[in-house]
Amino acid sequence: MFQTQLYLLRPFILFSLLLISTLLISRVCLGLWQIERFNDVTSFLTLLFNGLRIDLSTLGYVVLLPALIHPWLIRTSFKIKWLNILKYSFGFIFISVIFFELATPAFINEYGFRPNRLFIEYLPYPNEVFNMLVNGHLFTLVTVLILLLVSCKAFLILFNTFISNHCRVKTISLSAASISFLLLFITLFISARGSFGHRPINPALVYFSTDPLINSLTLNSTYSVAHAFAQLGDERNASKLYGKMEDKKVIQLIQQATRLDAQSFTSIEQPSFSQRQASYQGKPKNLVIILEESLGAQFVSSLGGLTLTPEIDKLNQQGWMFKNLYATGTRSVRGIEAVITGFTPTPARAVVKLDKSQQGFFTIASLLKDNNYATQFIYGGESHFDNMKSFFLGNGFTDIVDFNDIEDPKFVASWGASDEDLFNQADTELTRLHKGDKPFFSFIFTSSNHDPFEIPDNVVTPISYSNKQYDQKEQLRHKAIQYADFALGRFITKAKTQDYWQNTVFLIVADHDARAQGSDLVPIKNFHIPGVILNSGKAPFIDNRIVSQIDLAPTLLSLIGINNNSPMLGHDLNNKNASGRAMMQYADNFAYMTGEEVTILQPNKAPLNFVYDQDLKTLSPTSINRHLSDTALAHVLWGSLAYQNEWYSSDNLTNTNYVVTP
Repeated sequence: MFQTQLYLLRPFILFSLLLISTLLISRVCLGLWQIERFNDVTSFLTLLFNGLRIDLSTLGYVVLLPALIHPWLIRTSFKIKWLNILKYSFGFIFISVIFFELATPAFINEYGFRPNRLFIEYLPYPNEVFNMLVNGHLFTLVTVLILLLVSCKAFLILFNTFISNHCRVKTISLSAASISFLLLFITLFISARGSFGHRPINPALVYFSTDPLINSLTLNSTYSVAHAFAQLGDERNASKLYGKMEDKKVIQLIQQATRLDAQSFTSIEQPSFSQRQASYQGKPKNLVIILEESLGAQFVSSLGGLTLTPEIDKLNQQGWMFKNLYATGTRSVRGIEAVITGFTPTPARAVVKLDKSQQGFFTIASLLKDNNYATQFIYGGESHFDNMKSFFLGNGFTDIVDFNDIEDPKFVASWGASDEDLFNQADTELTRLHKGDKPFFSFIFTSSNHDPFEIPDNVVTPISYSNKQYDQKEQLRHKAIQYADFALGRFITKAKTQDYWQNTVFLIVADHDARAQGSDLVPIKNFHIPGVILNSGKAPFIDNRIVSQIDLAPTLLSLIGINNNSPMLGHDLNNKNASGRAMMQYADNFAYMTGEEVTILQPNKAPLNFVYDQDLKTLSPTSINRHLSDTALAHVLWGSLAYQNEWYSSDNLTNTNYVVTP
């Protein structure tokens, strides 16, 4: 009887040992690679123990269904075919797990944690992703493919031998099959659930560190991606991650944080809609926003970074420079969301990609279009990428200029035409718009400073630093930043000689930093980005206030003379008493900063408070600030509420039924 049970359970025992040992070896290697981030041996052992719980849960989920079928099919004439199906099913699972683990080091280098939602989001763009991998990560790609083939071959040899031996037992009794069924079901169900508590296992139950990378290492990459995929259906509901708050209190706190008078809020149906008067009263001005790809303050010397951007440094001296401007996220669509819509960041995907925001969602383009502006988006690549074209055309942009429209590009890279070609086309477009009978808004998005960092030869000379050595990849990044800065400076110099310059306000701002990494729950220093407004009508000055990307749109509308009703929560920085806060979304962690105080929210955990040292770029724990924590929670919940209830609609931009809230 025992031998029969062993016979029945052996495929699952063998596969379980293989899978768990593979994941253990991978986690040990990843942990040793990042060993300096562990405080002591205990924390490393905690990583392995908590990781084992996740691995067992993963195992339970992936083999539960075949385990329920196996004891019955093995008794039938279908046995040989079933064993082959089991072999290939287990093989597919094993190779998939190997693939995700092999992809993990490169993903950690780029994003600071295991593969997650980002792994899923870019699957609809195979051409762009493939070109980037081939042109910038060919060695890694080839290595992963070779190791996958070797793993696949070894697995097949192992299981072919096993199946050959497995076929010797001829008969299985009903009682043996029943006992095996119960053993498999109970064991795998308990493993999958991972807990005897009120809730099944989830990442929050195994996270134990304030270092987001260490926390992500407790997962395996297959589980991490699967968990992110499962969350896509619930992405509108941030309360499931951070906790609940009454809608009335959320609205009260987010309205208070705008520092607008209560009488400014003009609609009961759309609680954030407010009436704002422009600081400039005159003929409406044109607006140009240049969104620079992956340009953090760490690369800008006038912000305390490297000396890679002499042109931006010069522009910072010529305009309204933001010394402490913070991005809302780490991806381009998050930067677009903040700068173009003024929407607060959430743990969900950016609104650029969400279904309910593809039509009638507020953007400054929709507002300016209603104010008789021509509105345009200019991009050197394919505008369909990241769903930009669909979102823009559905929300106020009337003209899209992308790679197919750029006249005679001199240099084409994986992501499209070079920044020089982009800006040459932008100059042509702005000249044409200036000759029209409408004021215009043009949004220009660069791409040369994007992995794999392909730029024209012999344009810039790489800078070498005697006090620090950078690897080849980082040197390529630095060179691409130099080129992007060169192309920007060349364009602005030319634009100053053009007729459209005089009546046009320019904003130059980054979408996000190049990388956001570190041992902090939210690496605030990697959210610090450059931003400068030219032709603001003000004398050049340095603004030392803490500023969020969501403050830029209200400020620009005020500068170009647009009195408006909008749902934006950002501050008009023309008001000297405004600002002083920023919000940042880092994977599932959310930071809300006012002055030097920071509240960080994590999924299913109590809020934590810190003091941020602007000079040392460090977070130090401090006692809880209940009001700041509540304000942070209100802002991270607001995005989900506003999206779900369509409170961020652009329907009432020019014809709001004014109702003053008490």
